[in-house]
Amino acid sequence: MSSILLGAAALGLIWSITTIGVFMTYRVLDIADLTVEGSIVFGAVTAAVAIQAGIHPVWATLLAFVAGMTAGLGTAFLHIAMKIPSLLAGILSMIALYSINIRVMGGSSNVSLLRLSTVFSRLTEKMPKNAAVILVGGLVVLLVVGLLYWFLGTEIGSALRATGFNAQMARAQGINTRLMTLMGYVLANGLVGLSGGLLSQYMGFADVQMGTGSIVIALASLIVGEVIFARKGGLLLSLFSMVLGSVVYRFIIAMVLEAGMPASDLKLFTAITVALALWLPHVKTKWSGRRKNNATTEGRCESVE
Repeated sequence: MSSILLGAAALGLIWSITTIGVFMTYRVLDIADLTVEGSIVFGAVTAAVAIQAGIHPVWATLLAFVAGMTAGLGTAFLHIAMKIPSLLAGILSMIALYSINIRVMGGSSNVSLLRLSTVFSRLTEKMPKNAAVILVGGLVVLLVVGLLYWFLGTEIGSALRATGFNAQMARAQGINTRLMTLMGYVLANGLVGLSGGLLSQYMGFADVQMGTGSIVIALASLIVGEVIFARKGGLLLSLFSMVLGSVVYRFIIAMVLEAGMPASDLKLFTAITVALALWLPHVKTKWSGRRKNNATTEGRCESVE
């Protein structure tokens, strides 16, 4: 059981970087970006091919970040320059990235990293693999959260947040909302690509299908984090809640698999979880409104008596 939980924690930390990337578009920019399903694979295959070519794993991981940024730039061009709606722009990028990822892998659908060094290799010689991944993944996550918290507190970061909150008002304040949207796309998908690069090194391979359902997984982690950990609080708590939500979600998946659920049903389970989590706030709001109305009615009746 302990090995299962360690594996869930390790995978949760890696996926939490993708969740933070989705948070950037879904919550900060208020955009549903489906590029994620292609950019996470783009980052994974870029890191894998770079390591196969003899590039140091750390530099290969940074290249995965750059690859994700490139994918985000492509989506931003479709959305901003070509005026294509954000949802369709993401779908087009995702479709295009499928072919691009296969080309990066030299026409193959997967790339193996067996017997090759990764960012976890040195530590795995001294400790179990999952413990090494938790250590490295935790350090990377802390670095990402720290830098993102600092950036979003700067003047440019505040302009980015203002663009997502109310683009029309942001333009009235002299903010270049087109540039801010582009920056949001690039940064978000860069984080997703970074997550993909770490994921391929953890799994020991990169596959063109490994990003299927990643947007739903990230949304599930995001919502779990918000519901459990970030009901009230500032930006820093929101960022850490993405990390904790991703880890908790992986724990849930691990327990469900341990209980005997077929792996083929996981995507259905995730979709139902996301749907319920998105629905519950509306139910809560409606229920609170009814209770408030009932209390008001009872108060009026008592005053009349």
